Amino acid sequence: MKIVRGRSVRGFCIECIPLLLLVGCAPDTDRDQAPDAGLDTPPLLAELTSVSAPLAVVTEPHQESTSRPTDELPQSRSTAIVQAANRVAPAVVSISVIRTRSTRATSMWESFFMPPQRRSAGFGSGVIVRSDGIVLTNDHVIANAEQILVTLPGGGDFDAELIGTDPLADIAVLVIEGENLPVAPLGTVEGLMIGEWAIAIGNPLGTQAADTEPTVTAGVISALNRNIVPSAYRESANNEGFYLGMIQTDASINPGNSGGPLVNAAGEVIGINTSIISRSGGSEGLGFAIPIDRALKITDDLLRLGEVQRAWVGLEVEPVEADAWGRTRGVRIARVAPSSPGDRAAFKPGDRLLAVNGRALTGPLDFEGALLDLRSGDRLEIEVDGQSQLILLEAERFPSIIAERVTVLMDLELVTVTPEIIGERDISSEQGALVTGVSDQLSRQLGIRVGDVIIGINQTVVVTAGEVASIFDSLGGSGRITLHFERNGGYNMRQFYWRR
Repeated sequence: MKIVRGRSVRGFCIECIPLLLLVGCAPDTDRDQAPDAGLDTPPLLAELTSVSAPLAVVTEPHQESTSRPTDELPQSRSTAIVQAANRVAPAVVSISVIRTRSTRATSMWESFFMPPQRRSAGFGSGVIVRSDGIVLTNDHVIANAEQILVTLPGGGDFDAELIGTDPLADIAVLVIEGENLPVAPLGTVEGLMIGEWAIAIGNPLGTQAADTEPTVTAGVISALNRNIVPSAYRESANNEGFYLGMIQTDASINPGNSGGPLVNAAGEVIGINTSIISRSGGSEGLGFAIPIDRALKITDDLLRLGEVQRAWVGLEVEPVEADAWGRTRGVRIARVAPSSPGDRAAFKPGDRLLAVNGRALTGPLDFEGALLDLRSGDRLEIEVDGQSQLILLEAERFPSIIAERVTVLMDLELVTVTPEIIGERDISSEQGALVTGVSDQLSRQLGIRVGDVIIGINQTVVVTAGEVASIFDSLGGSGRITLHFERNGGYNMRQFYWRR
């Protein structure tokens, strides 16, 4: 009912107003019995306008005529959003970290008085997803942290242990030890609808708030499968890497919300809040969350295997020519790795791919997004321009992952370069030893890093990873060692002093 103040309603006298108010405040049970009853229905309007004389209306006391029953009001306030927040909020935690960062003096005066390193604090959010204390958050929340403290909404503090991280997906997995820990109900992005309610829960105030209760904001699911490159948006709050297949929402996500859950109206976690695009630094309705299905896959890999084991199809793609409006349709294969699944499926450079698993491709990020969640054995249905049938492609583990490891100098892990690894890593050298793991200390001493290919030591050509181990084992006394290696398609040389 629309109430117009200061005006009379044509067709009946002012004394009728109390009657209208009584009709408008009728209990909901009456509506169930007569759905069409109410002030705005034609029969009632006809009855009211037919009154030819002032009506003597006896009004009830003001409190009884305008207020709802005391037990009805709390029920009307307990909306789906309130109930969803109550289900998840107890498991949303605040994450505080301590980092040590190097400082650089800008003047001679500062070089005398400024310490070379400075400790700093940071904060973010997380969510408990298992009763044994597993906590999900963002990799950028805990990156380079020396200490990680998890605080529950009730104020309890727990020292957290880092299980593992996946910087590519920006997911980190922590564990805390405690009894009767709250656990958030988990949902899925399957069947998620654009326009349905979305609730962001986190701790944007960090330690500045007087209590540890999380903040709740509400909005809708704005879009699905968004690919964003933060560096392309100067206003982005996180300018590193790229995000694929993200959930977009206009629920307010502010700095400090990173790592907290995105929740549906049923009170189930459907995403991990990660990034925003903003000109002001605060929320402007462009927030992005990692799908919970992806986060749980990564969690399972880290807990079972200690690392994320994605799969490989051996195809590299590039964008196709855009039309006059800058739009593209499909991607073009730039390279097919020898002996790869793509090679066995008879893909050729120049083939134009239009869709993967029913999703249209508009650029290389769409293709990469389809590969991000692949595990060995998963299948892709690829639509190729000019072919009437879909091509099935089964993903495999990366050749460099399944290759035999050789450990040298205790902290250097190598695998022998094979044609499959050459295709996987796009290596120029036809032989050598690929570095798959190296400690930070040894990396600084030798000047090599993961992904380098050792092709020679002193005057000896290296063919296999085993030969590198044999050469180092045969070295005696002390002397200068020259290491030859490939990095990013270029050849490098590094000398270091050896002493046994």
